[in-house]
Amino acid sequence: MAHLPLQGIRVVELASVLAGPAVGMFLAEQGAEVLKIENKRQGGDITRFWKLPQEDPQAKVSAYFSAVNAGKHHLFLDLSNPDDRAQVHQQLTEADVLLMNFKPGDDLKFGFDRATITQLYPQLIVGVIVGFESEPERVAYDVVVQAETGYMSMNGLPETGPLKMPVALMDLLAAHQLKQGILLALFDRTKTGQGAWVSCSLEAAGISNLANQASNFLMTGAVPQQMGSLHPNIAPYGDTFFCADGKALVLAVGSDAQFAKMMHLLELAHHTTDNRLTTNAARVKNRNLLQEILQTAFARHQRDEILSQMIAADIPAGAIRTLDEVFQTPKGKSLIWETEMEGIKTRRVRTSGFQIQSNSTL
Repeated sequence: MAHLPLQGIRVVELASVLAGPAVGMFLAEQGAEVLKIENKRQGGDITRFWKLPQEDPQAKVSAYFSAVNAGKHHLFLDLSNPDDRAQVHQQLTEADVLLMNFKPGDDLKFGFDRATITQLYPQLIVGVIVGFESEPERVAYDVVVQAETGYMSMNGLPETGPLKMPVALMDLLAAHQLKQGILLALFDRTKTGQGAWVSCSLEAAGISNLANQASNFLMTGAVPQQMGSLHPNIAPYGDTFFCADGKALVLAVGSDAQFAKMMHLLELAHHTTDNRLTTNAARVKNRNLLQEILQTAFARHQRDEILSQMIAADIPAGAIRTLDEVFQTPKGKSLIWETEMEGIKTRRVRTSGFQIQSNSTL
């Protein structure tokens, strides 16, 4: 078996739903031994019961649960029971990482608050997911945080109104941030011998990933509006077009040189001297004209044929694929992870999109 970076690291997961368990599965993918402790009174992690109509209602796991809970050992306990809590503490005596996302107040009720855990296990790295830092008692669900941190206001079109992302983006962003914090704390422990309390809120994860949209506002005062997939600073970037076969593609033309190459390829070179389109700034101002010209052009081509030509010419563009198409691509296939969970064949995508290759393999 290939060496994995976190072999020998032991993790206890007192987390449910998506964000915390996603961190646990990432650590398991990297070689850590992860013990997930589930609520015995409610039949385990609530996402075991979040099923599509196509799923077996009698199955003990759902596709949702399977997405972030592979590679773990599972133990069902009731934290309100002193004997069950003692089992958790027994596990923590040999653990390196503890993951938690308790409801507000439950950490104190069950004795897993920072003061208690730090005193008992000074070398433990504790990773905590919370909802709203500004309102600690407030229950936070992903769609609510997408709304509160600005994402829904920017997503969609004027005619659709605000829309959420089709995945629990705030949970996943918080999970990524917590992974980073835990890995940094583990690294720091090798130098100091001390554990750490690493926390991240869905609220902070959302706001801290607003990136250029935040800077656009903070530096100009311009509040981002709903533009669908369009980019506020670049055109044509995020513009989608349907081809002769009804299939769609998206453009990501980020420079004037790329734009000129695309227009020549589409036999639209005469438009490259039009002052309304020659520069990116002009194209941003004249989006409607640009989209009309390009839609007419793309409607004359089969998508895969014109896309191949654009890729060969280093013009950034992509096919708009459905998930069944995505998982027919080589990379999509390579990221599928199949396991058996409680007698059921389950599948998910790996959370680690990166690869670590030792120099010794050269």
